[in-house]
Amino acid sequence: MQDSHASAASPIYSAGDLTQQAAPARGIPTATNVDHVAYTVPDLDEAVRFFVDVLGADLLYREETIRSDDEWMLEALNVHPRATADIAMLRLGPVTNIELFQYSAPDQNRRVPRNSDYGGHHIAFYVRDIDAAADYLRRQPGVRLLGAPRTVLDGPIAGDRWLYFLTPWGMQMELISLPSQLPYEATTANRRFGPCAAWAPER
Repeated sequence: MQDSHASAASPIYSAGDLTQQAAPARGIPTATNVDHVAYTVPDLDEAVRFFVDVLGADLLYREETIRSDDEWMLEALNVHPRATADIAMLRLGPVTNIELFQYSAPDQNRRVPRNSDYGGHHIAFYVRDIDAAADYLRRQPGVRLLGAPRTVLDGPIAGDRWLYFLTPWGMQMELISLPSQLPYEATTANRRFGPCAAWAPER
C-alpha cells in the first residue's frame, strides 16, 4: 500500500492514482471503493448552499421526494412508514461523494447528536494551512469554531493540528493538518489516505 503523506518517499495522491487493485482478502465480495457517506440535515436547501458555497462542493443532482403509502419506507430505509425524504448528491473534493437527506417523520428526533452520543459523527477536511482555513471559516455566517487549532503532542498521530467547527445547523466538522510523517507509520505498512494533489476532482 502506498504512503499517504507528501515526502520524497511518499507521493501525493491525485484522483487518477486510484487504479484498480486486487480483490481484498477480507471484506465485501467485489467491493472496489466507498461510494458515498450520507448525513440527515434539517433544511436541505440550506445544507446544499453551505456545502457548495462554503465548503466547495459541486451539486450533482436532487431527487424527487421519496414517500410510500405502504411499509416500504420502514422495510427499505428503517424509518417510519409515513416518513418522506428529499435527497441531494454532491461531489466534495477529489474522492468523496456526500448524500444529504432531509426527512420528515411523525417520530423524528430533531436533536443533532453530539460526538459522545451513539450515532455521533463528523467529517474532517485535510488542509495545508490550518490557520488560514480557520480564519476563512471564522468569517462565514453561522459557523462556530470550537476555539483555535490544537496540536497533538504524543501518540500515534503526534504533530497533528486540528480544530472542530459547527455548521449553522449544528453539524460537527473538523479541520486537520498532518506532518509528512506520523509515529504510527513505524508500526505498520498501512497508511491513511491522502493528502491529494488538488481539491478539484478530475472530470
